[in-house]
Amino acid sequence: MTNISTARIGVDIGGTFTDFVFHDEARGITRTGKRLTTPSEPSRAIIEGIQRLLAETNTAPDQIKGIVHGTTLVTNTVLERTGAKVGLISTLGFSDVLEMGREVRYDTDDLFQPAVPTIVPRDLRRGVDERILADGTVRTPLDEAMFEELVRELVETQGVEALAIAFMNSYRNSDHEVRAQLIVERLFPDLSVTISSAVAPEIREYERTNTACVNAYVQPQVKAYLNRLTADLEAIGFRGDLSIMLSSGGLTTIDEAKQFPVRLIESGPAAGAIAAAHIARKLDENQLISFDMGGTTAKMCLIENATPNVKHDFEAGRLERFKQGSGLPLKVAVVDMIEISGGGGSIATVDKLGLMKVGPRSASSEPGPVAYGRGGVEPTVTDADLQLGYLNPAFFLGGEMELRLEDVKTAISRRLAEPLGLEISAAAAGIQQIVNENMAAATRMHLAEKGRDPRDYTMLAFGGAGPVHAYGLAKLLKVKRLVVPMGAGVISAFGFLVAAPSIDDARGYFERLDRISWLHVADIYSEMEERARAKFLSMGAQPDDIRFIRAADMRYCGQGFEITVPLPPGPLDESRVEDVQSAFRKRYQDLFNRIVDNIPVEAVNWRLTATLPSQDISLAYSTIDGTGEKEGRDVTFPGFGSRFAKVYDRYALARGAEIAGPAVFEERESSFIIGPDATATVDEHWNLVVEIDHEAAVGI
Repeated sequence: MTNISTARIGVDIGGTFTDFVFHDEARGITRTGKRLTTPSEPSRAIIEGIQRLLAETNTAPDQIKGIVHGTTLVTNTVLERTGAKVGLISTLGFSDVLEMGREVRYDTDDLFQPAVPTIVPRDLRRGVDERILADGTVRTPLDEAMFEELVRELVETQGVEALAIAFMNSYRNSDHEVRAQLIVERLFPDLSVTISSAVAPEIREYERTNTACVNAYVQPQVKAYLNRLTADLEAIGFRGDLSIMLSSGGLTTIDEAKQFPVRLIESGPAAGAIAAAHIARKLDENQLISFDMGGTTAKMCLIENATPNVKHDFEAGRLERFKQGSGLPLKVAVVDMIEISGGGGSIATVDKLGLMKVGPRSASSEPGPVAYGRGGVEPTVTDADLQLGYLNPAFFLGGEMELRLEDVKTAISRRLAEPLGLEISAAAAGIQQIVNENMAAATRMHLAEKGRDPRDYTMLAFGGAGPVHAYGLAKLLKVKRLVVPMGAGVISAFGFLVAAPSIDDARGYFERLDRISWLHVADIYSEMEERARAKFLSMGAQPDDIRFIRAADMRYCGQGFEITVPLPPGPLDESRVEDVQSAFRKRYQDLFNRIVDNIPVEAVNWRLTATLPSQDISLAYSTIDGTGEKEGRDVTFPGFGSRFAKVYDRYALARGAEIAGPAVFEERESSFIIGPDATATVDEHWNLVVEIDHEAAVGI
């Protein structure tokens, strides 16, 4: 008898933990899981975690309909420069575009600023005789004999493992690049090759070339990882579909992920934003700050009208985190968020000036924080949380891992308290204050750049460490309302299951709106829609389920950068020019609080997002009998010092329960604290909704 495949599993690999969410709609089963990440062999933690979930839910491997996975492999490969040896072939005379870049300095005050490292060194870049003009017409045909000779020399003599091809104006006419790719595939069938017109068919030669090079750089490693993961899953009997999260928050197939791995560069963090948007719709919250703090990093994202903002430019591997231009510019769709190196594993040290610092180094999962007892000796944020009473040493991961408080006291004393002349509790409070202030400063900057005030927003906290620090962060930002969902510690994995399959596409066509050939625009969208429709139908989608969203990158004539503007529905022709201009003016007004009269508007790129329906699931558990109250303990609260706090079992709280702080709420994957100035209520979805009175008296 064949089992019916109805179960889905979301898998999120973090720097410290790998998180799992299992959902079977037919049987009404939802389970979560968490395992330490295995950096040397990431698929091992995945397989072990899935096998455990299958055993806990009495599910056979062939009952799994699909697994959705996000990975930080692309980001780590770029940051650590561990990718393939890549060669680049460009139009003759343009091979130095990677070093010329935008011809601007990312730090005008630093006369000795280091140059942004290029993915392809100069000795592996070649130029071939060919030229396509800006309107797409061919001026010089591709010299195929010359191209063949260059490819052979790069592969056979230089030993390149992957090849990027980026010709001038190929976004308007890709014929030369497509022909070049066919030649490479004939000569070296196993060589990874990327053409810029396929991965980023948009204007701006530097960014397009860089995107092609990064895609080629990570492609062999991503292919090998996904092939190994697929084989490991098949070995345990999995026969369903394996999907991958895109940086834009959509889902894609394994084949697409192997072909365009650069689109996965923010794959993991995007899932948290998608989950936050899903929860915002449930709460009917139009202004939300998504706060995701894990073991290695913390991410903040604005969710407005239940939708995260998606941008189409991204810088990878910045030399200076907050300095634009210090990284590798990519033309990929990514969820707009800010990420800082502040997680539970961030290491606290005393610098040469005798000041305490937290991060950017992390203990990760190997050896992990001191409290894990796995060989870590340097105190971390998690260790400080344990010392301050936020974590229950006997209930970490539901009691599976007992935390070592005495080892933590010793480490904080030797490495921080004694050198600084502080009590152990004061040193731990210092770690917490520093990491909270760092996150608050980054959040303020992110919102200020968008003209937003954090006091106008509700904060949604999740991740293993997010709920632990949410109260302190909310107080610093003067956020009055805080929400912690059920299963907060695995919400990113939950985001994989509520994300919609999507395809992002774009075409460059640069022209003033009053001069545009709307027939050409119609052809662009017709081509992109047919391509997306064919891919979805090949995945088994129903034609009526496919939804198309159109947008264009537009600007005032003379401006150097553009904004993405949603386009009005219906056919686009000469009669819609005013509608398109009105959409641009509205978006410009929203972003900059002004519009400019009497200056023409021009379009640069035309974008299409194709989506399928998402699945509506919940992580809420059925409550159990009892009050939920456990043995209380002393907890140190920001601004209030040490107070005795009641402790509650999160799973035992019924809807409508109201609890005044100070209090601690414990669940398997995380803990949540509120101070004396806050009150928590369990809403209809079992979220903890907290109101904070920032005017309450503060005691020390």
